[in-house]
Amino acid sequence: MKDVSLNLANQKCIPCSGLTPKLKGKEIQELFKQLKPGWKLEEDRHLEKEYQFPDFAQALKFTNDIGKIAEKEGHHPDIYLSWGKVKLKIWTHKINGLSNSDFILAAKCDEEYPQFSINKEL
Repeated sequence: MKDVSLNLANQKCIPCSGLTPKLKGKEIQELFKQLKPGWKLEEDRHLEKEYQFPDFAQALKFTNDIGKIAEKEGHHPDIYLSWGKVKLKIWTHKINGLSNSDFILAAKCDEEYPQFSINKEL
């Protein structure tokens, strides 16, 4: 496991092979504690968060900015865009679970628009 003492947003996503082990239990909890409020852990397999915006244009801009981050990192979330909100769902598809890269990407998303991050049940 990567050194969790480093700021997640400053780390680089590492491409996953089908042999990358899924994170479990304590590993997941330690990384999850480092994320900003609002993230939801779904069955230790997915990270989800919803961001709210005052209009569609800003939600779309955030979506495009997250797309640029995902391309740069080589790790891509599922993105759901609607008027005034964007929902992200992150997991490592090849292992159908969570890897370090999922937490790194989540932290990078929060860094992109921290003022819009909300604590909301999905």
